[in-house]
Amino acid sequence: MAVDSQMEIESSSSSKRLGIKNTIKTNFGDDYVFQIASSPENATMAVSLSSNAIKLYSVATGQYFGECRGHRGTIHEVSFAVPSSPNVICSCSSDGTVRAWDTRSFKQVSLLKSSSCQEIYSFCFGGSSGNLLAAGCNAQIPFWDWRSSKQVACLEESHMDDVTQVRFVLDQQSKLISSSVDGLLCRFDTDGQIDDDNHLESVMNVGTSIAKIGFFGQMNQKLWCLTHIETLSIWDWKDERREINFEDARSLASKNWNLDHVDYFVDCCGSGANDRLWVIGGTGSGTLGYFPVDYNSATGAIGSPEAILEGGHAGVVRTVLPVSNISGSDAESRGIFGWTGGEDGRLCCWSSDNSLQANRSMITSTLVVKPPRTRGKKRHHPY
Repeated sequence: MAVDSQMEIESSSSSKRLGIKNTIKTNFGDDYVFQIASSPENATMAVSLSSNAIKLYSVATGQYFGECRGHRGTIHEVSFAVPSSPNVICSCSSDGTVRAWDTRSFKQVSLLKSSSCQEIYSFCFGGSSGNLLAAGCNAQIPFWDWRSSKQVACLEESHMDDVTQVRFVLDQQSKLISSSVDGLLCRFDTDGQIDDDNHLESVMNVGTSIAKIGFFGQMNQKLWCLTHIETLSIWDWKDERREINFEDARSLASKNWNLDHVDYFVDCCGSGANDRLWVIGGTGSGTLGYFPVDYNSATGAIGSPEAILEGGHAGVVRTVLPVSNISGSDAESRGIFGWTGGEDGRLCCWSSDNSLQANRSMITSTLVVKPPRTRGKKRHHPY
């Protein structure tokens, strides 16, 4: 999730409950939603499924456009952030490839494969030119020049286990931060001929397997970090300093609402204007809460949810897409707060219109809700 956009959540003593605007059934099998990504330049969203397909929809209306197929393994990440290509989406997979797709023809237009990597968990575009593609693999970080599709470097000594995320700093595109199952955050300078000896600038030890990271705050100097055991920590990545660590984050969040216990965290969402941060927690029954994070005090705190998304999902939610992340879309004018997807195979669109009652469903005859079912699959696939 992009974290440089201003969240439009009302701060008040009581939580704002959001109603369902519509629900889309993604398919008629047992597949579920991994991730929803949006285009920064048009109103299209891409949805990756456990069937190894990517489906494209309208953010504003939920209209189905088509699908991209070609991956032979689990799709771990999708992104529209392809340099100078608003109609191209990229994806990486456990089949060891990064593929690019034309969203107009739904055809594959590029394929990158590292000879030394068996699985690719994450990728990101950046570098001083904006055309450097970094990927997170099995204890390695390969780099390609996107213009020539040639691999130009591979970092092999900085991590000892799977690299779960790679992220270029938004305002300093030559700086790359990686996270890993080995519990380390590594910062690299990607200018020049990239190698482990000369380009590794710092190492920060989280202490446990890292699931997701992201930037927020003014100048994107702060970094949030979610782990596979559901802890949350906040870092100043420039100073290599951990500002706070919430080892009992789920318990802290659960104490601040009267719903089921918070079982997991889906993501974090931050504001660049005022350094605010929310952690998005979920229950096994599919209810979500936007919990504000106070990381400035000595002990820190996770407050009462400022928004609650309830009544849309019947299982674990995997991904959240706030409409505030999307420019050039009329979704906000239609009263849309955002989209969510999960293990029940549903895409849920949430209304920000206060006139809607919570849990009010506006499902058309063509948008069928999938019935709930029990799953035996682990949430933290592929680790």
